[in-house]
Amino acid sequence: MASKTSRKTKVSRRGAKRGAAKPKLLSGGNPQIAKADGDAAVKAYIAAMPGWKRDVGRRLDALIVRNVPDVRKAVRWNSPFYGTEGHGWFLSFHCITRYIKVSFFRGTSLSPVPPVESRNPGTRYLHIHEDGRIDEELLASWIRQASELPGWDGFSC
Repeated sequence: MASKTSRKTKVSRRGAKRGAAKPKLLSGGNPQIAKADGDAAVKAYIAAMPGWKRDVGRRLDALIVRNVPDVRKAVRWNSPFYGTEGHGWFLSFHCITRYIKVSFFRGTSLSPVPPVESRNPGTRYLHIHEDGRIDEELLASWIRQASELPGWDGFSC
């Protein structure tokens, strides 16, 4: 019987170690974070972002919350998503090797239109590079505009 107990203890210790491990970084340094709803999941994603991207992730999250106080958050497909109740998701971001890709799901409806085209109709991107230069006033305007539009409802928020 003692061997069964020690085996269970060993399994528990291994499980605890696995739970404490840092998230795996996928292609381009994007953190692998389990699908989940809420601020804690998004904060876990941001904490796992590599290097300079982590600070930019914190700035983006704070800017979104400041401009859309009732924002809903989730992690889907290893990316944080932001939305509003009844409107769906309006924004997401994702780590790429040399930049962070901010996705506006109804970006062609924003004024001015974000600079990078997408294969998806209506979607536009903003790429943020390591120099961290962000026109926060323009980005805040896009965030406010996007939050007021019908968003993407791939998984309701």
